[in-house]
Parts: sequence; C-alpha cells; structure tokens
Amino acid sequence: MLTLTFVAALVAGAMLKFWLNSRQIRHVAQHRNQVPTAFSHTVALTAHQKAADYTIAKTRFGLLEFALGSALVLVWTLLGGLSALNQLLLGWLGSGMVEQLALLAGFVVISGLIDLPLSLYQTFVIEQRFGFNKMTPRLWALDLLKSIALGAAIGLPIAALILWMMATAGSLWWLWAWTVWMGFNLLLLLIYPTFIAPLFNKFTALDDETVKTRVTALMQRCGFAAKGLFVMDGSKRSAHANAYFTGFGAAKRVVFFDTLLSNLTADEVDAVLAHELGHFKHKHIVKRIASMFMLSLLGFALLGWFATQPWFYTELGVQPNLNTPNDALALLLFTLAVPVFSFFIGPLFAQLSRKHEFEADAYAVAQTSGTHLATALLKLYKDNAATLTPDPLYVKFYASHPPASERLARLLA
Repeated sequence: MLTLTFVAALVAGAMLKFWLNSRQIRHVAQHRNQVPTAFSHTVALTAHQKAADYTIAKTRFGLLEFALGSALVLVWTLLGGLSALNQLLLGWLGSGMVEQLALLAGFVVISGLIDLPLSLYQTFVIEQRFGFNKMTPRLWALDLLKSIALGAAIGLPIAALILWMMATAGSLWWLWAWTVWMGFNLLLLLIYPTFIAPLFNKFTALDDETVKTRVTALMQRCGFAAKGLFVMDGSKRSAHANAYFTGFGAAKRVVFFDTLLSNLTADEVDAVLAHELGHFKHKHIVKRIASMFMLSLLGFALLGWFATQPWFYTELGVQPNLNTPNDALALLLFTLAVPVFSFFIGPLFAQLSRKHEFEADAYAVAQTSGTHLATALLKLYKDNAATLTPDPLYVKFYASHPPASERLARLLA
C-alpha cells in the first residue's frame, strides 16, 4: 500500500511541478515585450526583457532539476539504490556505528556528486549569462571544500549522537533526539554570524557615517538593538543585492550587501531595514522557529514509529538488516519520502510568508516612507532581474514574497 501511495504522490507532484513551471514560462514569455502599465515610466523595456529571459532560464533549469530529483528518489528507494549501498558497506565494514555513519556519508557524497554539474551550470552558465556571477572557478572550489569540511565537522557528530540515541534511548528516543536537534539549531543561530559566515564572506563594520547614523536612529526609534552593523562583500560572488538580520537574541547583527549600499539612497536603505525590523516587530522569526519546532517534533515522532515497522523499509525498496541496526536506513528513507508528500502543503507556507511580507511592509511604511520603500524594492527587482509578470498560480504555489505589482500597489496606495 505504501508503495502505491508513494509512487502516486511522486508522479502527481512531478506532473504538478511540470504544469506550474510550464505555466510560468508561457506567462512570462507572453508578457516579455511589454512593460506592465504601472511600471512603464520606471522600468525600461530592455530591463523587463532581461528579467523575463532570466526567469524563463531559471524555470526551465528548475524543470531539469526536479526531473532528475524525482528519478533519483526512485533510484534510491524502489529501484534499490539505498539497499545496495547499505549491503556494500556492510560487506566492507561490518555492522555497527561506523557502517551507519558511512551509509549516511556515502549517501550525501553520491548525491552531492550528482548535483555538482547542476550547480556548476547554474553558476557559470545561467548566472554568468545574465551578468550576476562574480565567482571564479577557484573561489567556487574553495567554497565547496569549506562546505564539505564544515558539513563533516558538524554533521558527523550530530548524526552519531542521534544514531546512538536511536539505539540506546528506548522507545522514546525520538523525543530526546528532537530535543538535541532543536538545541543544535538554536546553537547554530547563535554561532553562525560570528564563526561560520566569516568563513565564506568578509564582514566589515559599516563605516558610512550618514547611513550608520540614520540606521542607528531608526533602530532606536523602533526599540531594537543589534550587536553590530556590518557590510558583507556580496559582490565577491554575485551582483544580487540584499540586506538581512542574522543571529538570535543578543547575537543579532544587521548585514548589508555591499551591492545594496552602492545602489540605494540613505532613505531607501532606511526603508529596507525598517521592513526587516517589521519581521521582528510582528514576531515572524519567533513564529517560524516555533513552527519549525512543532513540525520537526511531528517528524521525529513519525520517524520513531516508522523505524519499527518492517513494511516501511520493504515497501520503499529497502531490505532491512536482520541482525544489525536499521537506524541510518530509517533516517535516509524518511528523508527521501517526506518531501514527496510535504510538497503538497507548500502553498500554505508560501501564503503565510507572503502575509508576513505585507505586514513587514506595512510596518516599514509606518516608520519610514512607503515611497522610499517602493523605489528601493523597484531597484532591487530590477537589479535582481525579478520578473514583473509572474504567473498568478505559480506565485500562489511557490512564491514566498508577493509579486511586485501587488506589493508596490499597496505601498503607493
């Protein structure tokens, strides 16, 4: 029964993705040669066409990615890939913790190698073609090596701890594992700004006194404090621009991409920061963390039950071990199966995210100026080549941010 349900969900998801992406491509292409009336005086036709072409290229690439991803899920599960890898490692290493960690690591390495050409194509073909990529092959390779080392240093110990709990903590191991997992994620929020992010980017204190004074005054006016105001060398890797808060609690930092500061006026920087402050004012970050807590608790509870059911393995194409632990197999199978089903509830989270964006915009307008936020967002849309004419259904299903037409219409109302 699980096999049929799994295949049905996988096929239905693939068909839905293909339909939505095809709609997006057609809709953007149909509106490529005419700037929407609301933007006709502020967006050049060449910029509009570049955004359309960039969107179409990314969406077509997305079709390739999900086709390959769906095929790989089938190969790992029903076609026996995961089972074969497990048997191979059992023959080499015997049973025990080392074999289970090797199974997890082997899965990650093989998946990463398969994704490698896609990552290269996206960076050095698509992003390069539209003028966004600033990375050299050397920098790309260094980032990859750093990510691998960091993933091994952090991932292997936490994986070993969870596997140990699965084997020794009894029937409620999943509750203890969930507690450890949540503590680990909160710790990452604290240490990421200080210890992890600087491994990949250079962060310098904001030295533009005009912007610094205005930003500090805005934060004081809104009742917020941060550990520092920083500029990140985003232009080292990409021409895309952004600003964000990072960290948690007293470790919060405000980070501006250098590309953003070079493109926006001081008033516009104020408005963008006020939008980010709006997320904190409305407790969007806390709500998202709470949602992550609840969903992960449900996930661990389901995993705790599935891991004890022999049919969970056999129905998904894996022969469970008879005299050795199946904990790593259960983790990987669950990781592969859950996205197949959770894809269908994605629109609920996308809709909630768009609601949060509107609320943050409203807060920014109350603290600064709707006109300045609108002009800043329009610059960001143009600089990032975001299409002004996305397909409405595609937006409802995928988009975490409202389309430009809706967002700017509200700001200028």
